[in-house]
Amino acid sequence: MDWQFALEVLIGGLLSGVMYSLVAIGFVLVYKSSGVLNFAQGAMVLFAALTFVSLVERGVPFALSLAITLAIMIAIGFAIEHAVLRPLVSQSPMTLFMATLGVSYVLEGSAQLIWGAEVHNLDLGISDEPLTLSGIDVSTFDLFAAAIAAAMVVGLILFFNWTRIGLAFRAAANDELAALAVGLRLERIGGVVWAAAGVVALIAGLLWGARTGVQFSLSLTVLKALPVLILGGFDSIAGAIVGGLLVGATEKLAEVFIGPMFGGGIESWFAYAAAMLLLLIRPSGLFGQKLIDRV
Repeated sequence: MDWQFALEVLIGGLLSGVMYSLVAIGFVLVYKSSGVLNFAQGAMVLFAALTFVSLVERGVPFALSLAITLAIMIAIGFAIEHAVLRPLVSQSPMTLFMATLGVSYVLEGSAQLIWGAEVHNLDLGISDEPLTLSGIDVSTFDLFAAAIAAAMVVGLILFFNWTRIGLAFRAAANDELAALAVGLRLERIGGVVWAAAGVVALIAGLLWGARTGVQFSLSLTVLKALPVLILGGFDSIAGAIVGGLLVGATEKLAEVFIGPMFGGGIESWFAYAAAMLLLLIRPSGLFGQKLIDRV
């Protein structure tokens, strides 16, 4: 075995996994605060990328397009929480999941109605040429994406540990009744969390759109995030990062070294098989909190 080649594959997989983590973080933010599995996150990624690239193609300056799209995604996050989730706050988890599924289709249809269905090329000005480090080729774009993800995680950690709304979010996530007892406004916390999910969707949409092109298949990134969430845990930001790294690394290594035994093509399903096995051993994921029902 060429160990240098294996290391190159491993590093490429880890950097690809960062892209999965960017989508998974949006899931974690919403699930941790409300227990809602936000299936609309993929559609939010699509809507953000399509809005940004359409504004740029119409001659709006890059920075202004980014600011406008950011404002739109924050507004969408607040609107989803206020108009859809808040009226259903006492409903079952399945009802809430179906509500986010409906929001997903509304966002996809709205994006097509407003911007059209054609494929767009998105250029962020980042070269994707390989960078050679100690004889190992690494994607420059993947390094940039990893740096963005690291900065976002640091920002979220600072937000949740050093701001009033972040501390309120953690309190509500740990015990909603206790949070209400001390006067915290849960509806305000919910709106901020959904707005944050919109911001995360914008970042993920720009990076995914620059890599694969802005097209409606971007909404399917939600499916890539599922094994990440199962491995890392639905309520852990650190788990989303570690889960993404594990999924990216294992699927690339499996495709290169195990795939030829099965005729190739196992990269598309290997992560789901690994996630299914983990569910049998640890249903809450590697970092997720084990739920205990008190009777």
